[in-house]
Amino acid sequence: MKLDAVLKAPSDSGFGRRFVLIGYFPVYAAALWLLTLVWAGAWGPLEFGAAWRTAAGLGLGEVVLLVLALTIVAVVLQPFQLAMMRMLEGTGPWLPFSSLLLRGQKRRRNRLREDAAPSGPAPAQEEIQRAGEKGHELRRRFPAPDHLLRPTALGNALTAMEDGAGRHYGVDAVVAWPRLYPLLGERVRELVDDRRDGLDLAARMAVTLAVTAVATGVLLLGSGWWWPLALVPAALAWLSYRGAVHAALAYAETVSVAFDLHRAELFGALRVKLPKDLKEERALNEDWCDHWRQGVPLDEAMEFAGNPNESYIVHKEQK
Repeated sequence: MKLDAVLKAPSDSGFGRRFVLIGYFPVYAAALWLLTLVWAGAWGPLEFGAAWRTAAGLGLGEVVLLVLALTIVAVVLQPFQLAMMRMLEGTGPWLPFSSLLLRGQKRRRNRLREDAAPSGPAPAQEEIQRAGEKGHELRRRFPAPDHLLRPTALGNALTAMEDGAGRHYGVDAVVAWPRLYPLLGERVRELVDDRRDGLDLAARMAVTLAVTAVATGVLLLGSGWWWPLALVPAALAWLSYRGAVHAALAYAETVSVAFDLHRAELFGALRVKLPKDLKEERALNEDWCDHWRQGVPLDEAMEFAGNPNESYIVHKEQK
């Protein structure tokens, strides 16, 4: 039985693209790496020719059992995606050296703050432009309030999104986003989903490869000079984490764009008349966000559109 049979992910068995990409692929990659080491004679001198012969000699039943086992592992791990993201963000209690990491993030943020402030009473145009770029980077990578600072770069990038997306309109992105997302246009939603999948895949790969690096080190303890192979998944884990940070910045950008372009659709879905100006919009958004977040009662005098789609229609006509 050829090994390429196991390469076929269960995408045709009721599993969606997101599960195959984020849930199944990292598990499969880690299992293939570790099985290759075991078949090559881990705990002793490695012989990769033996690994290839073992893989090529797998029977149909063995391949089916292997695919089934990997699928079960992927399904079991899928609900832990959010907990894994919280760990990488630095909001979980189990992150080691969190205080040390937090101090490092503070130093990096403070350097960006210093670079974002032009020096001297009459700075040159180039310095103003450089300061503007640093200020933009500061807003993308770090939340404005000090108490929201996280111990990790990924956590700060996502917290900056939660704090900044829609803030100009008085929107709390954390409570408003689950209500706005179903109203997004098809093109914007595809972009949001694509960038979210990229973020989740990079984060899952970072954690999976880190665990794989530890397992590789244990397997190769008795393999002599083969032990440095553990550095391969470790390096890939670090690269995956850096990729997750960049993916988070890209995802945050699309979420901000979604609030800019589609917040009026939220008023339509809520049957709320469109505000006349930005001040009224901010007040209205703050009232709704307080209601969603803390259960603060809405103003009983709030006027609703007679037609469920009236505010949306007015918005379209005003374009």
